Amino acid sequence: MWFALTGIVMLFAAFTSALVVRKGMSFDWVPVRVPRILWLNTFVLLMSSAALELSRRSLRAGTAKAFTRWLAAALVLGLGFLAGQLIAWRELAARGIYLASNPGSSFFYVLTAAHGFHLLGGVVALAYVVFRARPIALGLARRTPLDVTAIYWHFMDALWIYVFFVLMTYL
Repeated sequence: MWFALTGIVMLFAAFTSALVVRKGMSFDWVPVRVPRILWLNTFVLLMSSAALELSRRSLRAGTAKAFTRWLAAALVLGLGFLAGQLIAWRELAARGIYLASNPGSSFFYVLTAAHGFHLLGGVVALAYVVFRARPIALGLARRTPLDVTAIYWHFMDALWIYVFFVLMTYL
């Protein structure tokens, strides 16, 4: 997992570098007013990570129902984040700002899409763990998928904070 995350870090570092260089040499850069829903999305994603940690703590405490409920909450909040990203894109489209409108909008869409795609992978992993929650809680299945998913999910959370900072600073 750590090797995969290193690759993701390199991808977003390359995107950031390209953004900074392109903005610095650009005569056609148009600032993008970032949709306000991204603030809510950030909160939702942070709450999803918190729910995942509460789920893991519940598992360690032996409370299977709480484990499953918090795990499902993390999944629902992750889906809520993705829905919020789609709302942000629709808001930009309603303002006439598209992928090819200008370099700033292109970077907004590319960064949020790349993060959203990676987060969707985390949602699939969370859904798998929710599906396997009962055997994991009963000790009939290993908890490795839960632990690996948690590493990935928290990384996606931290990556979003970074992407959000880049969007707010450079666009």
